[in-house]
Amino acid sequence: MAGLKIGRMILRSMVKKPATLMYPVIPREWKERTRGRIEIEIDKCIFCGICARKCPSDAIVVSREAKSWEIARMSCIQCSCCVEACPKDCLVNEAGYTTPDMKKIVDVFVKPEAEADEAADKAADAAP
Repeated sequence: MAGLKIGRMILRSMVKKPATLMYPVIPREWKERTRGRIEIEIDKCIFCGICARKCPSDAIVVSREAKSWEIARMSCIQCSCCVEACPKDCLVNEAGYTTPDMKKIVDVFVKPEAEADEAADKAADAAP
């Protein structure tokens, strides 16, 4: 009897697909609602700091004076609270996760100064 059970199990496993993913060979397909890596479109950001206040792990730091936005990738828990709270929709969840590393990763994004110079030029041209 035990031989029949083992034979049936072997035949079943030969016909079925493997239960695990063959990751290096077949890339992972990300689902639509996957919460992954937080990315910012720095050109749209107004540096209001709402995302930093909503972050439960304090992974985001916003500096209005320096026009910079930074995120500690290893502290971020990918909860998407900052994405939902952003009034300008400049934060998005990218499919994928932060790659593991031995050191803590802090990504700093700084708004380009060219836009600030253009805004100052427009204000100077509008003045009488």
